[in-house]
Amino acid sequence: MKILSVNAGSSSLKFQMYEMPEEKVLISGVFERIGIGNSFYTIKINGEKIRKEKDLNNHKEAVEYLVQELLENKIIESLDEIKGIGHRVVQGADKFDKSVIIDDEVIEIITELNPLAPLHNPAAVVGINAFKELIPNAIAVAVFDTSFHQTMEKEAYMYALPYEWYEDYKVRKYGAHGTSHKYVANRAQEILGKENCKLIVCHIGNGASITAVKDGKCIDTSMGFTPNAGLVMGTRCGDTDVSIIPYMMKQAGLTYQQIDDVINKQSGLLGISGVSSDSRDIEAGIKEGNERCILAQNMFVRRIVEYIAKYYVLLNGVDAICFTAGIGENGINVRKEILDRLGVLGIEIDEEKNDVRGVERLITKETSKVPCYIIPTDEEVMIARDTYKLIEG
Repeated sequence: MKILSVNAGSSSLKFQMYEMPEEKVLISGVFERIGIGNSFYTIKINGEKIRKEKDLNNHKEAVEYLVQELLENKIIESLDEIKGIGHRVVQGADKFDKSVIIDDEVIEIITELNPLAPLHNPAAVVGINAFKELIPNAIAVAVFDTSFHQTMEKEAYMYALPYEWYEDYKVRKYGAHGTSHKYVANRAQEILGKENCKLIVCHIGNGASITAVKDGKCIDTSMGFTPNAGLVMGTRCGDTDVSIIPYMMKQAGLTYQQIDDVINKQSGLLGISGVSSDSRDIEAGIKEGNERCILAQNMFVRRIVEYIAKYYVLLNGVDAICFTAGIGENGINVRKEILDRLGVLGIEIDEEKNDVRGVERLITKETSKVPCYIIPTDEEVMIARDTYKLIEG
């Protein structure tokens, strides 16, 4: 059965097609700069990566080129071969605790949740409608970033704000990166050979979050009402004193929109270093002796360590700590700095094993009290799995 995994952004469209249930990748790619000029797309097929410059005025045009590539590359002979299309949706709030087949009511609810994810949910609906129009016979499935976190207890997801804010405005912790956290937790269970285990999953990239997982269920997660909570990230500030916001509005004459732009797009590694939001640029600055890059890295690592320690206590010990996503999978120095600071927990890093990028591997010594792993994430295959399961019934 051929299944498409789709991730539609405001100006992008990522895709991956699988033969299921074998989970064989047939083709993958991404359309970029949709609707903003200088657009192009890249596809990867049979190990070869191809880039094409094309005018992409909207997502429908991107889908049209995608269909054209599928046919021309003989991935399919007919659109009817595509039985399912799984769509990543960032915000499902407390409305969805699992993936669902998309109908008009689901689209309506996703749209109602736009204020909670103004950049992501509208783009998801655009993608859903574009595929629905061009590949109408495929069953569409919504896979929510927030659904994995719906197992949190109320004491974990509530804020100490007026209870009416929760009742009337749905102000609570939702988390994000749930599809990634679920994939890594499932894979860790396979590696450890047991379902009943306690894990700390560190999804560390330009956007970053840490989740405490017990017996395959989320107990707590670092992101909150929005993705701008928890860790220091590429351009997001993470946890901060909220009273800074009205203070800066008054002192610097900043508007609400300017403040929102600063805390989401001008803070984090970029704001502290003044150099870049990219961890690789920060490390290059550290080698040059840039004190602000050194500070940014130390703040970044410290916050991660604080959350790992917090969740270690919450879970009353852990069976494994897992690193995933761009920095988690490739940041050799970042992983070393984190694990060195966790030595108090009896963690002993194996520097030779840690000297690797993007592969699944145990990176601690046999004598380490907590095994730590690199586990490359695969959100696309999780989307395909959920879509396949729902189609099969």
